[in-house]
Amino acid sequence: MDSKLQIISGRFHGRKLYLPPNARPTQNRARAALFNMLGARLVDPMEKLNVWDAFAGSGAFGIECLSRYPNVNVVFTDVDTESVKTIKKNLGMLNVGANGRVDMTDAIAAVAKYGAMADLVFVDAPYDTPELGAALVQKLAQVAHEKTILVWEQEAARARELPDGWRTVRDKQYGRARFLIAVRE
Repeated sequence: MDSKLQIISGRFHGRKLYLPPNARPTQNRARAALFNMLGARLVDPMEKLNVWDAFAGSGAFGIECLSRYPNVNVVFTDVDTESVKTIKKNLGMLNVGANGRVDMTDAIAAVAKYGAMADLVFVDAPYDTPELGAALVQKLAQVAHEKTILVWEQEAARARELPDGWRTVRDKQYGRARFLIAVRE
């Protein structure tokens, strides 16, 4: 495997991940900074945590959670067949068992299924369709429980603002990527 995408920290530290064709993975350095921002102030690593990795691609965000947090369950959603195969391959390689589940479904439609149960949601829609991420975040605001943490990665040049119902905790840019970390109010 010649992937430069790897797990940053935790029990799978340093393990390389497979990438689906035509993927735009978040750089390792940006992902490391993002998880540092989440830190213990927002995510208690010892608490039970339900994570939803929407538009999952390679599954790197959710897999990083599986690596770092011992009491985590992650649902990965993506509509792309190759992405779903890649996520399953990555999860199988790491032997995460029932803690990681893959659902080949549209992320916006999946809000009704996963939005209310999620404590932490990663939204990283394709950069060429920023309206998808915005639509998901809008729908999620209607069903997410209070204190749900949202991590929304967008292309900085085309970034959208948070809709009502979310309070910004951090707003940071790394290269082309803008990360909004917010909490449901």
